[in-house]
Amino acid sequence: MAQKQRVDQQPGFILHTHPYRETSLIVEAFSRDHGRIGLVAKGARRPMSALRGVLLAYQPLLIDWSGGGEVKTLVRAEWQGGQPMLTGKALMCGYYLNELLMRFLPREDPHPELYECYAQVIAALPGGRHFEPLLRRFELTLLEQMGYGVPLTERADLPEAVQADVNYRYIIERGPVVDNDDEIGAPQVMGQTLIDMAEGRFESANTLLQSKQLLRHLISHHLGGQPLQSRRMFKELQSL
Repeated sequence: MAQKQRVDQQPGFILHTHPYRETSLIVEAFSRDHGRIGLVAKGARRPMSALRGVLLAYQPLLIDWSGGGEVKTLVRAEWQGGQPMLTGKALMCGYYLNELLMRFLPREDPHPELYECYAQVIAALPGGRHFEPLLRRFELTLLEQMGYGVPLTERADLPEAVQADVNYRYIIERGPVVDNDDEIGAPQVMGQTLIDMAEGRFESANTLLQSKQLLRHLISHHLGGQPLQSRRMFKELQSL
């Protein structure tokens, strides 16, 4: 039998909600110290519920819950303020981040560093124009935190550092090798891009383009090729 627990004042964000029975919600929350948590928010859909206007995505909360099963009972959620609502492209970016966390994170697997990265990106999205560097840094942190190391600065085929002016192919679960005809299908990437990624620098247009292609390839692989709904929705919006 799972041991019952009570957690109070835990920093967290809402990743997803869906209706449960007539008046309640199932809530997926990303907490700082407990990872992704499934919660039942009893009565949250009632017009007078204290939770009704609080359980919003992309808003910093303090969350209390209790219970010992896979899905806990939400006791209280307090909005911490200071975060404008996301709109437009920033909203789509937030939806993409939340979908990544829902797809990658098992329940109750704490990742405080990933949580802090997520909180920083969410805080930077409102009113921003340069979204791609934020997304690339988050994707890298996510893959590393999930145990899918992304070697960037050392060649996989030789004990040698990556050179800025050399073109490489990136082999999943190994790293970069000098471009040749034996690795057709693996993403091409310049050494400078790999160095920039390792240092968290995404100012160069070429680095932005190649890092996006590389990280998309890696994420798709680790998701078993299953498409992300947020990418499909964003493409559809751009075509309108």
